[in-house]
Amino acid sequence: MATTVTTAHHFIWRHWYASIQAAQTPTNKLRFVTPDKESSMTTFLQEEEFQQICSRESLTEKAADIEKTIVVKEHERARYDFDPTIFYENRLWNRRPDGLVINKYHRTLYILEFKRSSDRNKDFLRVKEDEANEQHRSNIEALRAAAPEWTFEQIKFVAGRHGAVVEDVFYNKLEKLNVQAGKRDKILLAHVQRICEAHDTVMRSYYQQIHGLSGADATTSMENIGEQVCV
Repeated sequence: MATTVTTAHHFIWRHWYASIQAAQTPTNKLRFVTPDKESSMTTFLQEEEFQQICSRESLTEKAADIEKTIVVKEHERARYDFDPTIFYENRLWNRRPDGLVINKYHRTLYILEFKRSSDRNKDFLRVKEDEANEQHRSNIEALRAAAPEWTFEQIKFVAGRHGAVVEDVFYNKLEKLNVQAGKRDKILLAHVQRICEAHDTVMRSYYQQIHGLSGADATTSMENIGEQVCV
């Protein structure tokens, strides 16, 4: 199921990322870095614009104290115990934001992050935005310290697994990314459709694995889902 859920995440995000890139205003100066896949901060550093912002050494130095304030998770404990200094540095550079957008003319860099959550919880937007903030806090704060003449900001897109999107928040972020006003409604509709399609795929996969069925027998109707599956 982990593979299915990850694939669903990428299915939604890559379509959305390509859509907003294609809908940029004619005078836009934003450059969408590595739009075809999620990449680590190490990969981003290889981009020419990023190298002009700050060096790896400078960012590592500025992030050192910030990394120490971030909790070491249980599955990270062995690597931390082996060498805390190397652990903190590797954790910084191995983070994988969903996207990076640079405007070198305005000296602005956006880190993009997409989160899916259960929209049964009415507070799902705030919870996931807080999670994304913590995920990239070290990168953002270190970048601001290493290159104070630049502006660094994280833009978070949160979607409920059943297709819930907070419209005004979504539109405000599209505007910040210079998406043409006349194309924003179409992007939202397509985005919600992809979310629902991805959720359907995940539920079909779950049903197949729980009940050992495949093909039409596993996907014919809602009545087949049963009490073990929540839709």
